[in-house]
Amino acid sequence: MPLSRKRRPATNEEAAALSSDLRLRMIRMTFDRPLTNKELAQRLGKDPATTLHHVRKLVAAGFLEAMPPRAGNRGAKEIPYRSTGLSWQLDNSENAVAVGEAMLHAFLGEVADIGLEDVDQSRLVVTVDPEELKQRLASLMDELAAQPVRPDVPRVAIYLAVYPGD
Repeated sequence: MPLSRKRRPATNEEAAALSSDLRLRMIRMTFDRPLTNKELAQRLGKDPATTLHHVRKLVAAGFLEAMPPRAGNRGAKEIPYRSTGLSWQLDNSENAVAVGEAMLHAFLGEVADIGLEDVDQSRLVVTVDPEELKQRLASLMDELAAQPVRPDVPRVAIYLAVYPGD
């Protein structure tokens, strides 16, 4: 959902990178801890060659950054990747449908992975100025996004949609 906040417009390359639910999930997974391509593939249930293709697109577009290599099993060199936070800094209103569809599919994939019993859901229809609501929600999301990563606090993901109640 394009919230009303001051962001720079996404480039075509950035918008294309964000138009994939798999890539959005990779960005989320590497938010607070770097993961290797192999670790991403295992968590997503995908082939490492497939995830490497997506990792390379995310690195090229600036959404992931390579961390210093580390020794893996049997001394193999592994490169962990971490999210840069760029996705939250962009205005995707020019590509709202493609990015929005990817966001929805990423959410559905994550819910399928963890199970619906672990999702706290609410639904409400209200009478409110939609722009005012979007501004207030954007302020809250910006506030939460600006908080530093704290290893002692559980990670949660938020999927938010505002749509006509008719």
